[in-house]
Order: sequence, then C-alpha cells, then structure tokens
Amino acid sequence: MVRAIVGANWGDEGKGKITDMLAEQADIIVRFQGGSNAGHTIINNYGKFALHLLPSGVFYNHTTSVIGNGVALNIPYLFNEIKSLTDKGVPAPKILVSDRAQILMPYHVLFDTYEEARLAGKSFGSTKSGIAPFYSDKYAKIGFQVSELFDEETLREKVERVCELKNVMLEHLYHQPAINPEELYATLLEYRDMVAPYVCDVSAYLYEAIKEGKNILLEGQLGSLKDPDHGIYPMVTSSSTLAAYGAIGAGIPPYEIQNITTVVKAYSSAVGAGAFVSEIFGEEADELRRRGGDRGEYGATTGRPRRMGWFDAVASRYGCRIQGATEVALTVLDVLGYLEELPVCIGYEIDGEVTRDFPTTVKLEKAKPVYTTLPGWKCEIRGIKTYEELPKECRDYIEFIEKELGVPITMVSNGPGRDEIIYRKRER
Repeated sequence: MVRAIVGANWGDEGKGKITDMLAEQADIIVRFQGGSNAGHTIINNYGKFALHLLPSGVFYNHTTSVIGNGVALNIPYLFNEIKSLTDKGVPAPKILVSDRAQILMPYHVLFDTYEEARLAGKSFGSTKSGIAPFYSDKYAKIGFQVSELFDEETLREKVERVCELKNVMLEHLYHQPAINPEELYATLLEYRDMVAPYVCDVSAYLYEAIKEGKNILLEGQLGSLKDPDHGIYPMVTSSSTLAAYGAIGAGIPPYEIQNITTVVKAYSSAVGAGAFVSEIFGEEADELRRRGGDRGEYGATTGRPRRMGWFDAVASRYGCRIQGATEVALTVLDVLGYLEELPVCIGYEIDGEVTRDFPTTVKLEKAKPVYTTLPGWKCEIRGIKTYEELPKECRDYIEFIEKELGVPITMVSNGPGRDEIIYRKRER
C-alpha cells in the first residue's frame, strides 16, 4: 500500500512528526520532491532533529529511506545529515538514491544568493539553498543526473559546456568570479564516490516492493500553497508539493497512491514572502509564536521567525482539495490552550464580495479575512490519549474545522512527541 503524507498549507504543518509516527508500520519512506530548502522537525527517543533531505522515517531499523528522482540532491549535505544522526547515536539508516535524481550543484547556491541580492526588495524570499536555479537547469536540460557521474568522458565535456554558459551570466549579470571547469569536474568525481554505494534504479525497486505488498510512505515537502501551479505564485517553491507528483517524483503509477494523509495546522504559519490573509502581528503574533513550544515557530532551515495567523478555513479547504486528501491529521492543537477565544477565517472579502473559494494570487493580494469566533478550552491537553477526554470546546473546534474542510480528521496531534497523538474514528 502506498500512502502520501503532504501539507495543506504553507509548509511547517508537522508532516515530519506524522511521517515519523506512521513509519513504524512502513517498510519504505520516499522523499519525492524538493531539496534541503525546508526542514522537518522530529522529536523522539534520540532527541530533537531537523531533517532536510532525509525522509522522516530514518529513525527505524526496519525501514529503507529513498531519495527519489524528483528530489534536488545536494550530495555533501545528505552525507552531513546522515553523520549528524549517527553522531547522536542513531543507527546508520538504510539509504537508496535514485540514479535519475539530479544533483544540486555548488553554483546553484551561488546563483540563488546572487539573484536574491539583485532583486533586492522584489526578491522571492528564497532560503538560498539553490532550489530555483536547480529546477531551472533541470527543465532547461542542463542539469546533471546522478547516472551521469559514472561516465567520465561525457561528464567532463558537459561540465565544460555548462560552465561556458554559467560564466557568461556570472561575468555580465552578477559581476562575480567565473567557475573553474577543472575544479567543478573534480568536485563531481568526489560526489560520485560519496553516493556510489547507494545508487539504484528506484522506480524498479519500488515496482517490486509494491508487487510484494510492502507499505510505502511518500513524504512531501512544504504544502499546497507553495506549489508552483496551484499555490501563491510566484511566492512558491520550484517543485510540485502535491501528492499527485509523488507518482512522478518516485517513479510509480499514480493509481498506486491510495491514501493521501494531508497535514493541517490548527493555526496558520508561513516562512517567506507571499499573501497570507489571516496573518496576525505584534504581541498577538509573538505570543502564538512563543507558545509554539518545543517546536518553536522558526524555520527549520533558515531559523527565520515564522509569520503567524489564525486558522484559515478557505486556504486549508483548498489545500486539502488540491491534494486529494482522503484523511486529515490536525497538528499543534495543544498550542492553542491559552486562548479565551479562537478566531477562524471562514471567508475572504475581495472588492466588497465575500468568497469561500481560494483565489489566484492577484485577487488574493486584495483579500481581507472574514472571521467567526469559537470559545477556547483554556487548559492543557497534552497527555490526553482519547478523543472523548478532550474538553468539549476543543472537540467543537476540531469538528468545526472538519466540517469546513469536508475531509475526516482521523488524527489529532496534541504535543510534539512521536506518541502524542489521538486517533479518531472516521465519522463519515
């Protein structure tokens, strides 16, 4: 069985915890898109970790962690990340890397940094991890596949050809030093030696695993609203964040993805630029950010303070629909226990008209939130194990959100730990 775990919002929904939790019953966990530009925070028996490239199931001995062909593969970063786990006593994970994955090159990070500086006030809020230049090169067909590292003659010729193009831009657009093709070629041979033991035909491997009835998790990065087609373009990431892309980024048939667990945050947060209708500011935002507690509302990659907001039913409903959610995991609910009342954004007012549908970016920039208010539960809910034990106001909040989303909430996370989860029967 194949299950995708994806985000409904702007990222930072808590997908890492849900993947880590569900990985206990999984055989294989696959990262299928994105790169080291976002992180999943995991808190378990080994400690607290921020994973960026590795799938969130690496803490189990029985799982295989797969880097799919859709990932922006930063090879030294991957191996530093593995070392950061083993240094803390985590057993060395079983890793496979797709021979069709493309390599994030050292110059991609440079180009990302230079371009953000050139755009200045009109920048896209990049994490400067090289992701946009990486995907630009991939689709311009001047990227490097892992498989190309193993043909030295062809690799050398391609390095020279690509450097010629890149150096024109470095000299004339960015006024920065040129890339030395010999040095780059030597670096790629080092990359080859690092990754060689892990390289395989991931699509064929997963084909056999599906035939054998293995449990496979596809782990998405970021969320629906950062998708380049269906998100808040252009303030989006550069690879599809949707479960549907899991089939492409892992190399499996689309009909094999039978469950789509979509992670929804009990309030809103976002890192980076872009429209954010239910955003709050000042002391109100600072308090919610502080209450983020063990998770801390700061980007796992950049350390930037996250922008905070109340629950946005319009964006979350759209995020679930575009993912094709079959169930919802509602996270960080415990953080809201300090509030007397809970504002929920149930509509957007745009040019004097109220809509419940999530609009395109041009209209989104004009949107003002329409709120309803629910009573808070004013107590700590961490430690509660069953849904019935939750305070009535807390259950009312969950059921209100479920009705707004139109998708069953089957899991409620009431703390950052792996076991701090309440399973709820499907009501519909």
